[in-house]
Amino acid sequence: MTIWLNTSFQMQFRVIDGLTVRFAQSEDRDDHAMLLSPWPESLLAYEQIWTRLAEHTHLVAIDLPGFGHSQRRNALLSPWAMGEFLIRAADAFGLEHPHVIAPDVGTAAALFAAAAYPGRLRSLVVGSGNTAVPLQLGGWLKEWVEAPDLDPFRGADPRQMVAGALADITRYALPDSVREDYLSSYQGNRFAESMGYVRTYPAQLPALAGLLPQVETPVQIIAGAHDRAVPPVNAEFLHQRLPNSKLDVLEAGHFTWEDAADEYAALVTSWWDGGYAATGPAPPADRGPQQGHRHPDAVIPGGIADKQNTRTVTQRPDGRKSGAS
Repeated sequence: MTIWLNTSFQMQFRVIDGLTVRFAQSEDRDDHAMLLSPWPESLLAYEQIWTRLAEHTHLVAIDLPGFGHSQRRNALLSPWAMGEFLIRAADAFGLEHPHVIAPDVGTAAALFAAAAYPGRLRSLVVGSGNTAVPLQLGGWLKEWVEAPDLDPFRGADPRQMVAGALADITRYALPDSVREDYLSSYQGNRFAESMGYVRTYPAQLPALAGLLPQVETPVQIIAGAHDRAVPPVNAEFLHQRLPNSKLDVLEAGHFTWEDAADEYAALVTSWWDGGYAATGPAPPADRGPQQGHRHPDAVIPGGIADKQNTRTVTQRPDGRKSGAS
């Protein structure tokens, strides 16, 4: 077991749809939630709020494929395809009707999944992710999305680029162990290749915008008032189009879950304690997790094969693991 600060945070790996995926989970409870890693971080982004959230629900946090320490498949590096993978991951963990926390790159993926699988997800917590059309980007993210190609980034020092993005965390001192986990997540060509995900935004976000009015899943949107990379207009864009949504803007920058951790956790726990139902609940899923069907008007192109290989590998104390790349 790997201990992160004062939290018992057991990092493990399992194979889902042929990919080795890193995850952590808390004690089992009646309610369940999936937590998706933000970028350029990892599932350790939730280390600060983990204990508080785990008092309310069973948590399963995952590094999305190609992010954190999970194996990459290039075909999944888009919100459409990642939304499909989210459902496959929920199936693999046996989560029939989970809440989902999906900030940053997870935002568009979770919304695509909610549109494609009505009632499959109990609620979403999103934000700090680009959704507005025309695109509203800033800072380092605008540069990464709009660059003509990835060649300059492939030759750059990935640790320096990740560190540059993390400089936007101004109200919280990242523990050295967590910072190193973020930096090591994108070694070699992993950072440059992960950029392919956000570079699909110009093509895919217009499609998402057209689906938002049919998303019945309740959505809590959390934005940072001083987010330079993803301006709050993105959150407002969502709130205006989602039929069952709530918007809160925190006095923070991009990384609200770390820079405003207490406020972020309070919003999430209040949401889970009944806020989502008051906002307008989606009907509970009436089928097993392997039997869901896509909404006919929300087919996600580029879907992945439905494989359910779920081998689990526990991370060694030195951080090494088998079966991942």
